[in-house]
Amino acid sequence: MTGSLPRILAAGVSVRSLARSALAAGYEVLTADGYGDRDLLEPAPAPARHLTVAPFEPGAVADHVTMPYDAVVYASNFENHPEALERLALGRTILGNSPSVLREVRRAERVHEVLAASGLPAAPVYAGGGDAAIRAGGRRLVAKPRRSGGGHGVRHWRAAEPLLDGELLQEWVDGVPASLVFLADGHDAMALGLTRQLIGDAAFGAAGHRWCGNLLGSPGAPVLALEPEVHASATAAAEALTRAFGLRGVNGIDFIARDGAAVVIEVNPRWTASAELVERSMGVPLFAAHVEGSEGTLAAPGVAAGGVFGKAVVFALFDCVMPNTDDWLADDAVRDIPATGSLVARGAPICTVLASGASASACYDALTERADAIVRMTRS
Repeated sequence: MTGSLPRILAAGVSVRSLARSALAAGYEVLTADGYGDRDLLEPAPAPARHLTVAPFEPGAVADHVTMPYDAVVYASNFENHPEALERLALGRTILGNSPSVLREVRRAERVHEVLAASGLPAAPVYAGGGDAAIRAGGRRLVAKPRRSGGGHGVRHWRAAEPLLDGELLQEWVDGVPASLVFLADGHDAMALGLTRQLIGDAAFGAAGHRWCGNLLGSPGAPVLALEPEVHASATAAAEALTRAFGLRGVNGIDFIARDGAAVVIEVNPRWTASAELVERSMGVPLFAAHVEGSEGTLAAPGVAAGGVFGKAVVFALFDCVMPNTDDWLADDAVRDIPATGSLVARGAPICTVLASGASASACYDALTERADAIVRMTRS
């Protein structure tokens, strides 16, 4: 942006990573999310004002934000609520994708159509139960919400089973869950980092299809088999999607890595959770690149270091009261820190742990050790 930096509203389920990146880039930031974590609110520079909306509803943010702002940047799950983004952005600049882009790129059928037309792999989607079973030809299917996120509500589907309101069917793809973080300028795309996703991992208190973290690899320390081929396939998908939908800023795609190909299952057209790992590997905030991409300029934000960088969300195995979290606030390996004495219900996130290592296994082992230490503290 030209001239003086605008005052930004950062909104989403959890905006700590996004807001901290904007603050590090020199912006004045207002925040609205579902947690109000200590490491969002307390370290200097702090947000000018914060609004906690719990449980988080995107449509409720505009009803309660009173301090003026010039621009809006958003995280999950505004991609599923373009009408809420329209209200927040009325008369203001959007940093990222517009509501009209969100409406198109979150249509799973359109994403599959675009990629198939480019000769790129994507998991087929079907709109209805009985017809889907016929068209799928006996293949395994999952039912998932159209307004999906984090693996919530995803279930294996049985033939002739009715779909719930707002669900679609998608073909199940065997392989390794993964994602690509990329930067876009409306025309071109630049890959920033390839990750292996951690899904339903009991070591972090997760189960089923629930997302609970990522491992970001590097050329000398892969996190996926046939990683160069997967990287090329995922990058080609990002480029095709950017051209078709006009994506801007930091975005992500979720896919299944299979036999060297990236079989796309979903587009995340906003700042992603794994963007934080890209920042840690490059040692610079990504927010300036996000703004530039939103304005139509594509520039590499930095050079990634070697090794593997990881993050994992630690979920509560039981209802627990948080111990004194002052030490967590001083620990660079713990993020999304709850207030001392706050109640965390069973199944809810306690915090995020971070680690790095020379290999994927070393990084993963460090994450599990830190997660185990967090759980032990909540038992005492």
